[in-house]
Amino acid sequence: MSTVRTILNRKGNSFWFIEPESSVLQAAKRLNDKKIGALIVMDGERLVGVFSERDLVRLVAQKGSEALNLTIGDVMTTQVFGVKPSTTVDECMALMTEKGIRHVPVLDGKTVLGVVSNRDVVYEAIANRESLLSGMEVLIANHEFPT
Repeated sequence: MSTVRTILNRKGNSFWFIEPESSVLQAAKRLNDKKIGALIVMDGERLVGVFSERDLVRLVAQKGSEALNLTIGDVMTTQVFGVKPSTTVDECMALMTEKGIRHVPVLDGKTVLGVVSNRDVVYEAIANRESLLSGMEVLIANHEFPT
């Protein structure tokens, strides 16, 4: 069964982050420039939150353009759900579905190893299932079954 480690091995461990004292405008620019949906909020080496496109849209809808001057530390999502590298893809997918989140940091203790998105998880789940089906087709094709 595929794990989150499999995803990180394929896509790499790099991730984009922002500091809590950065402005929402700086975060919006980074999300746009990097073409990503979420930033990990790091205070030095410590994970302190997540800031996503959803957070940005909610803020602008509530506060208008003044939201762009707020600091990330004041508006970030602080309840972060992470996974371990050994977490199965199915477990990760279930967590993301249950919590309604699209990005999950991969943690080794308190160290961030990377981030997986719902797209990464779905891609890996499909690839794993296609591989299993191909293997079953070969197995069936090479054996005769009594009728």
